Amino acid sequence: MSQEESFVSHLVELRDRMIRSLVVVLVLFGVCFYFSGDIMKFLSQPLYQALPPGTRPIFIDQAGAFFTLTKVSFLTAVLLSLPWIMYQAWAFVAPGLYEHEKRFALPLIVSSIFFLVVGIAFAYFFVLPAAYRFFFAFASRTGADVLQDLQKYWDFTLAIFFGFGLTFEVPVAEMLLVKLGMVSPAQLRAARRYVVVGAFIVAAVLTPPDVLSQFMLAIPLIMLYELGIVLAGFIKARSRSPDDEAEPAAQTADDVATTATTVASADPASPGSLRR
Repeated sequence: MSQEESFVSHLVELRDRMIRSLVVVLVLFGVCFYFSGDIMKFLSQPLYQALPPGTRPIFIDQAGAFFTLTKVSFLTAVLLSLPWIMYQAWAFVAPGLYEHEKRFALPLIVSSIFFLVVGIAFAYFFVLPAAYRFFFAFASRTGADVLQDLQKYWDFTLAIFFGFGLTFEVPVAEMLLVKLGMVSPAQLRAARRYVVVGAFIVAAVLTPPDVLSQFMLAIPLIMLYELGIVLAGFIKARSRSPDDEAEPAAQTADDVATTATTVASADPASPGSLRR
């Protein structure tokens, strides 16, 4: 097979795997849209728990409910189909990987999905309830009624989910960098002081502009960085192929043999020298 035919076959395979992923996403989107009301009620529980007694969230836009439920359904479908999407990506790149890369890549994919789900769950169960209790406590001081638009609530929730899901991938990124030989655990430990400052900067960018959400993102980010250092200590950096690593050893053995032959031929006490 020529190089051009091989390239075309790879493109065809990539297209097929993207279509398979898209089909699953669309099917799950239809299912999620059917249950979108229940999904939205579940995602709105932190808001309902923080609202003053006797009040309910509202929609201030006539089309707000439709667009909000559509976004909720689509993002839920993407999250549920993420294992299938990652499997399709793995099946596409796996034939071009070495065995030691395959043994590392599959746990890396699984751990990345795990940390993403953990980050979103942490935001849902801890961050959102605390943030809304914090907001409504300040609003109650004014004596005004608190009305919460569900469309704005979802935009706020999506920003929180994105920020925490992304930052919980820090241990995975650290392990990948160590495996590729780009950094070492010692270098990661030496960068702690910069990470502390960077964690608060990242929290200020990825979360809404309230101090509580920023602290609740920055502190776990620092702890996750420390966890990544611990996990990276069990990883051996290896970015070359086994054949490339075997070549220096073979060359060293050949050099030793050549040196021994040269020394033997130059030694006056050797049998060859006596014969002469």
